[in-house]
Amino acid sequence: MNYSAVIFDMDGLLFDTEIVYYEASQAIADKMGIPYDKELYLRFLGVSDEEVWANYHEIYAEYGEETVQAFIDDSYQETLRRFASGQVQLKPGVHELLAFLEEKNVPKVVASSNKRKIIELLLEKNNLLHRFETIVSAENVERAKPDPEIFLQAHKYLGTPKEQTLILEDSQNGVLAAFAAEIPVVMIPDLLSPSKELAKKTIGVVSSLHEVPPIF
Repeated sequence: MNYSAVIFDMDGLLFDTEIVYYEASQAIADKMGIPYDKELYLRFLGVSDEEVWANYHEIYAEYGEETVQAFIDDSYQETLRRFASGQVQLKPGVHELLAFLEEKNVPKVVASSNKRKIIELLLEKNNLLHRFETIVSAENVERAKPDPEIFLQAHKYLGTPKEQTLILEDSQNGVLAAFAAEIPVVMIPDLLSPSKELAKKTIGVVSSLHEVPPIF
């Protein structure tokens, strides 16, 4: 299949951000004496911020609303601090894949459940902002992944046939959103490998972005 446009997720796909989110939250939790671990973090991988925060309020209800809100706010600020100081690595194969797509004049957009200011911060920090035609962010949709809205918005912008549009995702919710949007998706797992059922909803599961060009 010849694909004529590509939709990129961001967290865990373009940037190794998931580990930064986790480590920032763990650092604040430890400081505040809140029981937090990687298992809990992974439970909400690919879920919108608002949904994660609502769950934290439920899980840590015994600590009081103010304390939980302070944990959320401080974790968020610590994450931004780490992002701004350049503590985020590009995932392997990003530059090579972008160059490949540019050589073939394939338009590419970012569709991320993150907030626009964070998407722009990370793209600018890595001199990548100008390499994408547009950004579809949390502010552009009412429903986060696994709802297909964000990918349908990105697809509408591109105007390419769905079957000729390729989505690149790393998380379960992202794959489910792509499947619901009826747009082909390749999964490049980040922190969690897909189940057999999830893998069936993709056109392929590969280990890095280096393996995407042959799909074209």
